[in-house]
Amino acid sequence: MEPGRCLALLGSEGFGQQHQTSSAAPSPPKRQQCSAHAFRNTTHDLLRDVWGRARAESSRVMTAKDAATAGAAGVDFSYFGGAESLSEGRSPRRTTVVSSAEKDNGVSHVAPPQNPNDFLWIMTEEPHRSRRMAIMKAHPEVTKLMGYEPMTKYVVFGVVSLQLITAYLLRNTKPLSPLFFLCVYIIGGTANHNLFLAIHEITHNLAFKGIKANKALAVFANLPIGVPYSAAFKRYHLEHHKYLGEDGIDTDLPTHFELICLNNVLGKVFFATFQILFYALRPGFVRTQQLTQWHLWNLLTQLTFDYLLVKTCGVRPLIYLLGSSFFAGSLHPLAGHFIAEHYVWDGLHQETYSYYGPLNWFAYNVGYHNEHHDFPSVPWTRLPALRKLAPEFYDTIPSHPSWPMVIVNFIRDPEVGIFARVKRPSDFREKLTAQRAAKGDAAKQASGKESDSDEGKE
Repeated sequence: MEPGRCLALLGSEGFGQQHQTSSAAPSPPKRQQCSAHAFRNTTHDLLRDVWGRARAESSRVMTAKDAATAGAAGVDFSYFGGAESLSEGRSPRRTTVVSSAEKDNGVSHVAPPQNPNDFLWIMTEEPHRSRRMAIMKAHPEVTKLMGYEPMTKYVVFGVVSLQLITAYLLRNTKPLSPLFFLCVYIIGGTANHNLFLAIHEITHNLAFKGIKANKALAVFANLPIGVPYSAAFKRYHLEHHKYLGEDGIDTDLPTHFELICLNNVLGKVFFATFQILFYALRPGFVRTQQLTQWHLWNLLTQLTFDYLLVKTCGVRPLIYLLGSSFFAGSLHPLAGHFIAEHYVWDGLHQETYSYYGPLNWFAYNVGYHNEHHDFPSVPWTRLPALRKLAPEFYDTIPSHPSWPMVIVNFIRDPEVGIFARVKRPSDFREKLTAQRAAKGDAAKQASGKESDSDEGKE
């Protein structure tokens, strides 16, 4: 008999009556009735107390497990060596969800950790194309957000002017002095990172209507960076959008050599400190470009600017600009977005993450990265409007609460590292096309058989 049914019978007045009517024996004396009644009440209270404690303990345990295994249906826990949830023995969850759902509450782990010995190889298409089509179907007015942003050129002129004025004012300051270092890190690092992302914005032709005007503005924004890179960045970045995660094409992906050498705490510290050099040098080893006239103009303009700066103001202003570029891509709060955007976190098979915090003010809203990859033709000023237009698509996707903590957690958390990137094989597109063709042929054969059977019935 179930405990609940047993308690119900013990607590009912009919229990004693049933017992009396079903028995042929005479009624017991009054004292015996009192003793039996007291015994029954005591037993009832004891069972109710035990049952209540068991239910409370079960509720407490299940509440913790429910938070830990939300959305983890279908996970075989026999592979976890006795662990009773996806959160047991793991680091705290690093990403959050703006609008929690039954599938993912944004607090507990919903997926097992990734294998740290290799990248996450998959054979599925990148998610942004399909989500873009779904959003355009649900919200056709999204096309009104597309187009260039006139404000961009004014922001670029202002930041370039700030860097040149600061470099000029520091022309007599020793590079090893605290003042010089603080200016390089705080002012220069922030300003040059802003210019990195200005070039990123201009790469998508979102500053002017014409292509040549955008390329010229990118070369101008490149001046305080000290090293010519705007022309080369354009080609690499557009391939990053079109071939996201494809090995040998997307140069944003770490190489196997980096996985072997940097897949530990010291390696991650080195990578986070010098990540600007990895992004600058890696493309040349992975995928070389054919030089164009814009590469030449970018190179000549930058070398001429650097020469005139040193000739008129000395070498210290150039040291300031180069140091600013280094710290902009090193252990700087804004540099967290390099790691936050496409590294896999919390064991999730999600390759793009957004960040909606205040540092977006200094970074052309690049934190809205899912939104940007879904609609690269929407400028930085309208990305928040895009998210507001389609919250059912974006507020349920895990995102990062902090860029600085991304760097800290990347270094200290064993569940994330150089290995935590989604990769697709170099022949991914050929295999995907072959699979689609095979499915199409199978569908045609099936439809042909159905038509033959219909003709036979007719």
